[in-house]
Amino acid sequence: MTSATLLAAGLSTGLAAEKKSAEVTDWAARVGWLVGLALFVALVYWLMREGWKWRGTLQGDLPELPTAPDDPGPARLGMSGRYHGSTTAGQWLDRIVAHGLGARSRVELTLTDAGLDVVRPGATDFFIPREALREAVLGKGIAGKVLTEGGLLVVTWAHGERLIDSGFRSDHAAEHTDWVDAINSMINKTETEGAR
Repeated sequence: MTSATLLAAGLSTGLAAEKKSAEVTDWAARVGWLVGLALFVALVYWLMREGWKWRGTLQGDLPELPTAPDDPGPARLGMSGRYHGSTTAGQWLDRIVAHGLGARSRVELTLTDAGLDVVRPGATDFFIPREALREAVLGKGIAGKVLTEGGLLVVTWAHGERLIDSGFRSDHAAEHTDWVDAINSMINKTETEGAR
């Protein structure tokens, strides 16, 4: 026999030895794993939802949010962007969820002499009266949202017995400095008028 014939015979023998039937897929086991995974994901989602509702119950002492007056006066500043949430002042991870303050959304801010009007499409609008404003600063994080330094406008305000930090991000971050200056000058003017 020639070497070519021997090689061909060896290949055919090797191929014949490798031919086996494929293993049968155990569909019951696969379906069982998928159902188990789906139930686990549903349980985690349910627990997160219950935690959110429980947090809202614990914050039930928070009064209803104020609404904008009928005539707030002319707009001093306007901004569109995102509302990232509200927390207990100074505790940027203690999210406030009562009255819809925990829901992130688009936002339209308007600063007038009466205060800060917060309009949120698809979420609860609220108004921060001028006398409730305490401070405005540039921050980098609030309620689980972390941005670059100065990427967030954080407004501190009093509501009931609580001081609240609310975080906003403008579509144009360069506007944040103007907002901090305007709100803080408004607060200083209110304090000066109150001291007289």
